[in-house]
Amino acid sequence: MGIISANSHNPMRVQTRRSDAAMTFPEVMVAVLLLAIFCASVFELNAVCLRYIDASKESIAALQSVHDRCEVLRNLSFSDLTTQSTVQSLLANAANASDFCKKATEIVKISAYPTANGTTQFTRTPTGTVTIDSTATDLGSGLVQVDISTSWNMLGGRARSEQTSTIISNGTKK
Repeated sequence: MGIISANSHNPMRVQTRRSDAAMTFPEVMVAVLLLAIFCASVFELNAVCLRYIDASKESIAALQSVHDRCEVLRNLSFSDLTTQSTVQSLLANAANASDFCKKATEIVKISAYPTANGTTQFTRTPTGTVTIDSTATDLGSGLVQVDISTSWNMLGGRARSEQTSTIISNGTKK
């Protein structure tokens, strides 16, 4: 910006001020710090979103696993469903071929309905080992309640589980 000065030598001479156009080192450092904080925040927000997406995928996979196991057990004949060795050999295979089943523990409980005479419980570990935790005294011949649960640990060690329960009757299939 020019300043008009009434100089005795040249009355119309315009004097200009030199402004410092360069930034000082502290200003540059503050700008870099603000940029670093912004970028770190964006990257952390992205990481949180990716963890939420992963957790959602695992929950959906668990629901599908529980549903698949329930459908397999519902399609068994009633005598096979109430036979311990048949259910144990069926549980030797994962509920489906997803990667999720390789890290989840599955528990299947079968008991007489409406009055239970004990519960037959099977636990399938992620390695495929099936153990019989308890055996019902009598599963009856009319109705059984089947409880299926899948549990796993998320990233960070937080335990999660999904479960369902159904009642299956001894009827004829059409």
